[in-house]
Amino acid sequence: MCLAIPGKIVSIEPSTDPIFRIGKVSFDGVLRDINLAAVPEAKAGEYVLVHVGMALNVVDEKEALKTLEYFKEIDELNNEIDNNSLNESD
Repeated sequence: MCLAIPGKIVSIEPSTDPIFRIGKVSFDGVLRDINLAAVPEAKAGEYVLVHVGMALNVVDEKEALKTLEYFKEIDELNNEIDNNSLNESD
């Protein structure tokens, strides 16, 4: 199974070669260099779906934020399950 995560493009490095177009993308404040070759239309301030360091497509901000909220809910549920498991083993 593959998972692509939405991130917000903070800046795009100048490049004359679109294959090596790199952008700084924020994932909840964590910045990563991401290859933007597959999304030549992408601009700073937009959200992109990223898989293994490559932006796959530009996504709507509302949908990106909804997806990020789902990830946070899943993480909270996992933490709750882990805490309950620890308490049961006491």
